[in-house]
Amino acid sequence: MTRRLISSGSTFEAEIGYSRAVVQGDWVFVSGTTGFDYATMTIPERIEDQVAQCLKNIEAALLQAGATMADIVRVTYVLPDAAEFPKCWPILRQYFGTSRPAAMMICAGLADPRMRIEIEATALKQSASPASQR
Repeated sequence: MTRRLISSGSTFEAEIGYSRAVVQGDWVFVSGTTGFDYATMTIPERIEDQVAQCLKNIEAALLQAGATMADIVRVTYVLPDAAEFPKCWPILRQYFGTSRPAAMMICAGLADPRMRIEIEATALKQSASPASQR
């Protein structure tokens, strides 16, 4: 079984020594992903905007891996301030309302004080019709 590494181009990956995602067989493991726009290395201030960018970053990694958001089976959210989590729910529902992966939210500090959320995802590639995918 071939292992394939996916990179977002983030400077963090090379500096720290990790991949945005690892593909192992039909499994895709997406690293903790923040709201940074890796093309510009900027991060929005509002948590809602960070959540949307996190999910765009995850979606981009999944597409490179031959998977979709609908393939996500597990997701972990890490927020420094648990009271902000409800602000994320409408955006999370847009992406996960149909597939409803297993999930966990952890309250913990993040590496950069500008980061208000980090999302990690695990996907299992499925043979689903395009209509059932986001």
